[in-house]
Amino acid sequence: MAFIDDDFLLQSESARALYNDYAKDEPICDYHCHLPPQDVADNRRFNNLFEIWLEGDHYKWRAMRSNGISEEYCCGDADPYEKHLAWCRTVPNTLRNPLYHWSHLELQRYFGIDLLINEDTADEIWEEANLKLKSDDLSAHGILKKFKVKVVGTTDDPTDSLEHHQSIAASGIETRVVPTFRPDKGLNVDLPEAFNDWTNRLAEVSGKEIDTFEDFLAALKSRHDFFHQIGGRLSDHGLERCFYAETTKEAVSTIFNQTRNGQAASADEKEQFAFYVMCEVGRWNAEKDWTMQFHIGAMRNNNTRKFNEIGPDTGFDSISDHPQNYKMSRFFDSMDQTGQLPKVVIYDLNNADYYAMAAMLGNFMDGSVAGKIQLGSGWWHLDQKEGMIDQMNALSNMGLIAHFVGMLTDSRSFLSYPRHEYFRRILCNLFGNDMENGEIPNDLSLVGPMVRNISYKNAARFFGFEA
Repeated sequence: MAFIDDDFLLQSESARALYNDYAKDEPICDYHCHLPPQDVADNRRFNNLFEIWLEGDHYKWRAMRSNGISEEYCCGDADPYEKHLAWCRTVPNTLRNPLYHWSHLELQRYFGIDLLINEDTADEIWEEANLKLKSDDLSAHGILKKFKVKVVGTTDDPTDSLEHHQSIAASGIETRVVPTFRPDKGLNVDLPEAFNDWTNRLAEVSGKEIDTFEDFLAALKSRHDFFHQIGGRLSDHGLERCFYAETTKEAVSTIFNQTRNGQAASADEKEQFAFYVMCEVGRWNAEKDWTMQFHIGAMRNNNTRKFNEIGPDTGFDSISDHPQNYKMSRFFDSMDQTGQLPKVVIYDLNNADYYAMAAMLGNFMDGSVAGKIQLGSGWWHLDQKEGMIDQMNALSNMGLIAHFVGMLTDSRSFLSYPRHEYFRRILCNLFGNDMENGEIPNDLSLVGPMVRNISYKNAARFFGFEA
């Protein structure tokens, strides 16, 4: 019998009924991910299992290092099969880590392989998967169709040309692939060389000269407008914490001018500049009925030696314990005072913040949109069983889970779509256990539609992807 069977993670009859009748067959709205748009535009074909399974997966690299595997087999130049073999040797040691579940789901759902992953099965897995990768069903377009992915929201810098999104839109592919506006690099006035290089690219792509702070905002807004034209409906902001500071446009203009002249902003000056720019983006979002996403709480690039050797996003980021709630509240309030607070989803990487954050968000519901300001799904180190349950419990207790926009992959890998299944099974088990325990009515006609909405419909409606 396969390790992952039909009842995987479903511990009651009610959970199984919810999953099979209301969640399992719903399409996917993957509203936030890091898939390369070029791979979709080119309908990428994967040459071997390494390319689609291990090539960009920093979760797996972290586990391999923890298992005593050298960097040569993670981000180094070892042969692709040798990297695959190193991962298969690691998997038996990932018991109770979500990677054990994810890896077996990936092999089952994409390749029909239900072997336990280990050194002894590595050859068979490699050969069978590589054979099936020749099928059109496992090209980039084939995968999106296979998993009924209706929407993909990629993550894009304002200086990106979006040429690949235009190619995708013209290709006739059924999946709607849209850009997400992520202006993080435009906040870094404490790093003048990087900021000025980025601002020069912004000027070039927008076709606007940038001599003043007003020019800077005008160029940035022109890109926001272009993203909207291409189909973008969300911004995203990857921050250790939210910015807030009392400031003026004149003060921020001075900071901008100093940075353009090569003078690094102080911590207080960056706080003012970033807060002001973020408010501007928030107002543009509100005008266009976009949603503003905050990914907060990551402590990045902790290992200086490894950062210098192999760069960022390679598995050396962790959870920050920086205070979050006060400045986030002040940021929201400053925008709400003028009625320009957009829809917001916050993904907090520290689940110790969940209840305080979820309670704070309720202060800014105004009755205009159901679930207007909400605590997003378990993210990164928390997109596992306990993290998801913690997030759903906090949202349920402090707000209305009925309007929850559900799961996203937040992934660079085309193999990540079973994470939606994983989430849906956990969601159904959570509700199913409550039904069996008498904590909510044992009534599928009441609970089932809510589960269906959380699985897909809420996100499609909330973000404006469904009429």
